[in-house]
Amino acid sequence: RLAHKLGCAVEKKKFKALYGQGQIRSEKVLLAKPQTYMNLSGEAVAALLNWYKLGPADLIVVFDDLDLPPGKLRLRPEGSSGGHKGMESIILALGTDLFPRLRIGVGRPETPGFDSADYVLSRLTADDVKIFEEAVNLAVDAICCLVGEGLETAMNEYNKK
Repeated sequence: RLAHKLGCAVEKKKFKALYGQGQIRSEKVLLAKPQTYMNLSGEAVAALLNWYKLGPADLIVVFDDLDLPPGKLRLRPEGSSGGHKGMESIILALGTDLFPRLRIGVGRPETPGFDSADYVLSRLTADDVKIFEEAVNLAVDAICCLVGEGLETAMNEYNKK
């Protein structure tokens, strides 16, 4: 959605990722989608940051979070992986957890013992689709706000929604 909004194609291949370049206000941005298994995302992220001579503070990671209710957004300046294997990989590859991240809540499975991986890969109901469409649209706005107006402003605006 962000790529579409910025009019940039995320289709160049390098360092185990698909990526494209765009602009948010006056800032050039690089959008990347690791093509590794999720729990190896750090390989692609670290290689791209290194190639473009960027630091962890220049990074914004967007990921799903079982511990937030479906559709809830949470921006944070830093923090642990919270058990998310993709984030764990990025933190290990960069050697720090000092980078902004945007978590999008997906909730936990209602059935006790239901595998989390199966849950996040399962088909969405029509109601879920509406919730996540809205959440993704808000996430795009939150990222644009973060890049254009700063993390504090974006957190104040989007963490309450």
